[in-house]
Amino acid sequence: MINSALKIPKITAVKGQVILPGSKSLSNRALLVSSLASGSTRLLNLLKSDDTARMMEALKALKVEVRSNTSFVEVTGKGGPFDEGLNELTLNLGNAGTAMRPLCAALAVSDGVFTLTGEPRMFERPIGPLIEALKSMGCNIEYLNNDGFPPVQIRGSRVKKHQVTIDGSTSSQFISALLMAAPICGGLEINVQGDLISKPYVDLTISLIEKFGAKVKRNGYNTFTVDGGGYASPEVYLIESDATSATYFAAAAAINGELELFGLPLDSVQGDFRFFEVLKSMGAKVSYSEHAVTVKSGTLKGIEIDMNAMPDAAMTLVPLSLYTKEEIVIKNIASWRVKETDRIEAMATQMRKLGVKVQCGDDYIALDASSTNEESPVFDTYNDHRMAMCMSLVAFNRDIVINNPEVINKTFPTYFNLLNTVIKR
Repeated sequence: MINSALKIPKITAVKGQVILPGSKSLSNRALLVSSLASGSTRLLNLLKSDDTARMMEALKALKVEVRSNTSFVEVTGKGGPFDEGLNELTLNLGNAGTAMRPLCAALAVSDGVFTLTGEPRMFERPIGPLIEALKSMGCNIEYLNNDGFPPVQIRGSRVKKHQVTIDGSTSSQFISALLMAAPICGGLEINVQGDLISKPYVDLTISLIEKFGAKVKRNGYNTFTVDGGGYASPEVYLIESDATSATYFAAAAAINGELELFGLPLDSVQGDFRFFEVLKSMGAKVSYSEHAVTVKSGTLKGIEIDMNAMPDAAMTLVPLSLYTKEEIVIKNIASWRVKETDRIEAMATQMRKLGVKVQCGDDYIALDASSTNEESPVFDTYNDHRMAMCMSLVAFNRDIVINNPEVINKTFPTYFNLLNTVIKR
């Protein structure tokens, strides 16, 4: 990893407009589903980042025709599972969970022998519930290192059983992966055990696959029945701007300033779009137009909130504790422990550098910044893109330094450049 540091002098305020990049979650899902659909799909506003680059590299290795230029990415679909009969194909997916989990399911019902691998941290991110569900359907998958974790070897095969039960308490990506594979494997009935976390991401997946012709019936978040009729390209698919990326700018404006954030429709399919209402409940001023959200600063107050539905956006609340008189308590975030790093421990360690009183447990973090120090800290990012972006918000309080800022390339390579365009000092 590049050993570098970024100094951010104290920020007085932010003001202006920001055009946000495409959603990572929608981008990687759209790339995969386009490759499985009949016909060609022109994807507009596709995110350019490490995670999407990993997915495109994998699809090209799978003999999918992917053409890109400055305006769009065009994918010529296979009209079904990957059918090249590729043997001993190794796909390195880095630390991209939105590539690893869905590709695992799609390849399990395709033709060929595939090894899915990645960075060392990926080997610590669980995939067991998805693998065991696929095995119960008759798929042939082997763990190559530790049971329950990548890397894995997949011997693609036809599904023998079209009813599957899967635990939903670790990651919603497992259910999303099965949903995306269902139309190309003859259909599936997916039964979810336990309390499904990050429910909006499943809604997002269903919205997308329905745009590509999938037929889904559901009983809340307990059972999903997907027909096996395959996918048909809608010809053009516009990817919304990334609602999670928007949270950093929204929080900056809530601290001091005013920003208009473009690319988020009123009917956004992204769960993290609800973060604006969280800011509003804390005292920020929020208004909506057809394709933009405007956030203005207000007197911020603390909050105690269950953020199970939007765990990535929940991270943005952590540095906001510096700008509230009351405590911020973020609950039901056990999934932080198995993300790019152990985010609960990482956040606690970094915020304590500021003198913030932090309490944390398996699934919560509580922050009391009523008494802090005056140091100008150096923040570590743990090879986690969201750590770098979150900690940049501390700069409204003091000069800071962020180690290894390049980690943002995973999902938002232009973040610091965009932030600089709206900073007032």
